[in-house]
Amino acid sequence: MDNAAAGGWTVGSKAGSPAEKHPNLKTFLAALSFAYFAKALSGSYMKSTITQLERRFDIPSYLIGIIDGSFEIGNLLVIAFVSYFGAKLHRPKIIAVGCVLMSFGTFLIAMPHFINGRYKIETSIRPSVNSTSSLSPCPSSSAESRADDRPSILPSRGCERESSVSLWIYVFLGNVLRGIGETPVQPLGISYIDDFTLSENTALYIGCVQTISIIGPVFGYLLGSLCARIYVDVGYVDMETVTITPADARWVGAWWLGYLITGSITLMSAVPFWFLPKSLPVPVEKHDTDCTPEQTRFIKDSPNMEHKFRPEEPADLHQMAKQFIPTLKNLLGNPVYMIYLCVTIIQFNSLIGMVTYKPKYIEQHYGQSASRANFLMGLINIPAVALGMFSGGVVMKKYRLGIMGAAKFAVGTSLLGYFLSLFFLALGCENARVAGITVSYTGAQGLSHQERSLLSDCNSACLCSTRDWDPVCGEDGTTYVSPCLAGCTSSSGAGRNTVFNNCRCLAAADPQAADPQAADPQAANLTAALGQCPNRESCDRIFPYFLALSVLSSFIISLGGTPGFMLLVRCVKPELKSLALGIHTLATRTLAGIPAPIYFGAIIDTTCLKWGYKACGGRGACRIYDTTAYRIVYLGLTLGLRTVSFFFCIVCFALLKRHVAMEEKSALTDGSAESESLRKEENSSVHCEQCILALDHSPDRETHL
Repeated sequence: MDNAAAGGWTVGSKAGSPAEKHPNLKTFLAALSFAYFAKALSGSYMKSTITQLERRFDIPSYLIGIIDGSFEIGNLLVIAFVSYFGAKLHRPKIIAVGCVLMSFGTFLIAMPHFINGRYKIETSIRPSVNSTSSLSPCPSSSAESRADDRPSILPSRGCERESSVSLWIYVFLGNVLRGIGETPVQPLGISYIDDFTLSENTALYIGCVQTISIIGPVFGYLLGSLCARIYVDVGYVDMETVTITPADARWVGAWWLGYLITGSITLMSAVPFWFLPKSLPVPVEKHDTDCTPEQTRFIKDSPNMEHKFRPEEPADLHQMAKQFIPTLKNLLGNPVYMIYLCVTIIQFNSLIGMVTYKPKYIEQHYGQSASRANFLMGLINIPAVALGMFSGGVVMKKYRLGIMGAAKFAVGTSLLGYFLSLFFLALGCENARVAGITVSYTGAQGLSHQERSLLSDCNSACLCSTRDWDPVCGEDGTTYVSPCLAGCTSSSGAGRNTVFNNCRCLAAADPQAADPQAADPQAANLTAALGQCPNRESCDRIFPYFLALSVLSSFIISLGGTPGFMLLVRCVKPELKSLALGIHTLATRTLAGIPAPIYFGAIIDTTCLKWGYKACGGRGACRIYDTTAYRIVYLGLTLGLRTVSFFFCIVCFALLKRHVAMEEKSALTDGSAESESLRKEENSSVHCEQCILALDHSPDRETHL
């Protein structure tokens, strides 16, 4: 007990360390938390605008996946060098430069709105020639029909000018710049905290920073919800003339507004880092020389690493570059680190693909608007993740989990969350009733959609375009692709209150259609209103259960986030910490962040039932999906990837146990002192970083520019 007290092993003595009370450390923690918040805010807002960008630029989901993955491409370009060289330079200033680049990239994403024309809503409704107050849903001239069906054959000059430049390229490049700017924030920020705080408090500090960062997505999705309610061209058009609502598949919100807001906040986050010092006082307790076997079992003996730099000397970039390849080989030779990479790459594929398209899944499967889907993600799902990550950090500190304990806890929570997620497959809704797509005009289910299936005897009198998507909801509860395809011959009212009358196809679907008198549209006078029909009550009853299960599974899975992250930090040498974090981020974003949104989007595209068409011809954004197929491919791919990752977890545990057994055997041969420290492994493992740093680190090691 006396030795422990003298060595400073008690929590109370360490909590009072002068280094922990240094004002610059508190400032750095606050600044890093704000930077994490800002980057998470802009990143989550990007994901909340997925469907808005898809509709605005008339592009499929796989192309949206490429745009979303461009952020990771920016990381890929510089992360290895930033992680290695940045750790030896002025880390706070490099983080500040990154925040400035992130803000510029965010502003660039919003640029297409200001250089593009106004958004043109895809519609088949044309003003009547005889009256400007009524609409003619049923074109009767063949010339009018041909003009509708051949927009790409005779494009106008304005169409040529608009199609000459794909404005989504600006979004792509802006997201690449965001990725470059975000690169130094995590590896340099985390390594800075770990270098100048007590080892037993590092997990808690990192947990706090990550928890605050998850508040960013809460506000990001809420901001996305707010902007999705506002029409894209608000202030430039008369809203009375806009005939669609936020629940319509053609609605585009003010996506650009949120990027201006998040870009400004990101720019503000750069300010504090310019005034922080390069290094801080190192806690005295980090000079301890007593080590347990667990604290060294993952550290391979390496040639004596001479510290070439002194605090008063400038960094020698040439020497640093010369050491890069040997250092990288040393890191990649760690088997635990490599298996950990495999596990996280596979799980990140599942996580990124799921999160990217989850708001869209809520929209398409449960019939919610983009605004409501983003609101629910921000208000319900993200706080559960934040609470889980924070709770994981508290559990690790309270129970002083070692490397094996952290690994078991992380895998256990992931496995429990996986079994809960299987219930999502049972929480499905039936396809919406859309005439000619999911049901026939007579109401028969199981229709195999083709262009010809949209045409029927009931709408043969009108020469309708099969390309348009201008849905109306009939009195029979069935959605029709357009008023023309519903067989409507007249209309009344204006704007969103327009009602279409004498719709023949509604009479054809009527069970009493066999009665000629009932089938007569003049007698029945069946009507249809603008917009799709609402979801069935059975789907509305399932949706709350989906939300509850989503919150519970997210909380349980995120419990293992902080222990899993600390496993990464503790299984490498201290001088490789920044590089290990950088390579981990590089690998996960290259092999998960870039491809996952693309192949998830491509698979989701295969479930599309009705595509929209661009003004100049060519396929645009999807208007309606086969919800059953969407659920199977989306959830099946997510759960399948996580299943594969558990096989790598088995290998990881085998390697960990082998190392433990080897160190126990080594401890027995080295003497009773080693054996005693091994028996107290769990109590002292939280001081791993102190002893590791003492082996190869000194407070004078920091170099200066």
